[in-house]
Amino acid sequence: MSDIFSVFMAALITNNIVLTGFLGICSYLGVSKKTSSSVGMGFALTFVVFMASVICYFLNMVLVAANIEYMQTVCFILVIASLVQFVEMFIKKFSPSLYKSLGIFLPLITTNCIVLYVTRQVVEMDFVKMIAYALGTALGYFLVIFIFSTIREKLDSAPVAKGFKGVAIALLVTAIMAMAFTGFSGIF
Repeated sequence: MSDIFSVFMAALITNNIVLTGFLGICSYLGVSKKTSSSVGMGFALTFVVFMASVICYFLNMVLVAANIEYMQTVCFILVIASLVQFVEMFIKKFSPSLYKSLGIFLPLITTNCIVLYVTRQVVEMDFVKMIAYALGTALGYFLVIFIFSTIREKLDSAPVAKGFKGVAIALLVTAIMAMAFTGFSGIF
């Protein structure tokens, strides 16, 4: 049981996909200007990563049994794209303002390297570790983008030197967050 907890916490904090792997940086920087947008993106990506991981885990068993595992990437992308379309339609129907604020980044979840990376990683794990890793990674993205968006909102009103405004200060804050998160590596 503690092994499962370690997998979850490592994916969530010490091996955070954004801060240590630098995956998903495009949506991380693009959507994090407002906390409400970052929460919406966090929920959307968490749903897609978790569901894609579970579906692709079982789909991979079928591909291996049929001896066509070379089709893994194509099949996984089709699953991911279908889930993203579902999320996009759901958000458009139930929260048009969130749909508008996420803009192009919502359909780009399909090409978000985090989703494909996680689905490729989990097929080698047992089912319980797969669940822990997929949830930990997805919630790690959610946690980081939420924290970053709150910091970024404060930075917009802070007296920041002209050369550091915008992406420059965002990348510096991300680097500091990465150091802070990896500081927990001795614990998990």
